[in-house]
Amino acid sequence: MKTLVIDVGGTHVKVLVTGKRRHLQFDSGPRMTAKAMVADVKQATAKAGWTYQVIAMGYPGPVLDSHPMAAPPNLGPGWVGFNFRKAFGRPVKIINDAAMQALGSYRGGRMLFLGLGTGLGSALIVDSVLEPLELAHLPFKKGRTYEDFAGIKGLERLGKRKWRKCVLEAMQQLRAATLAEYVVLGGGNARLMKNLPPYACLGDNANAFRGGFRLWQNKAARRICY
Repeated sequence: MKTLVIDVGGTHVKVLVTGKRRHLQFDSGPRMTAKAMVADVKQATAKAGWTYQVIAMGYPGPVLDSHPMAAPPNLGPGWVGFNFRKAFGRPVKIINDAAMQALGSYRGGRMLFLGLGTGLGSALIVDSVLEPLELAHLPFKKGRTYEDFAGIKGLERLGKRKWRKCVLEAMQQLRAATLAEYVVLGGGNARLMKNLPPYACLGDNANAFRGGFRLWQNKAARRICY
């Protein structure tokens, strides 16, 4: 069974199909609606000659039972309530984008995933059970949230040196709160981190695709709740 994995981001949409090593991508942004995304995915995959039977999609917002629950702040309208299965004509499993990358990064035990991108994505996996989290808007310090310090606005406001210090502080607090054995940092800005503690490591953005494939693997599906 061939799976198409779609990683929806605030600046790009990336897609990869079973058996291929290089992904396709196209621009997203504030004008991209759900309908437009589906049309662009169909066009790009058809041009590449890709075929697939099922779809896994990482969505930049909260998801419940494969349904987006809130509009993404960096994309256009029409995501909540959109019938992706009907639009694609294939079964679709949808999870939060950070959760999908976490699933692809997981190597056992109790893992906390933090996605350092436009905002702050988060997910916890305990003994192969995935739980998407919404930690970004919890209070951190100085009347601001974790996302205010660890997200892109925090990086721009603080500069790299202070931003790194705040990310480390946030990571230490969230690891203690979740009792995580290790922390994986993903997202586009994770590469800016330096001198990580022994319990933390950098993830790979390609892990989002691995997570999408795992959603449709029978063995993983029986063990992982999403």
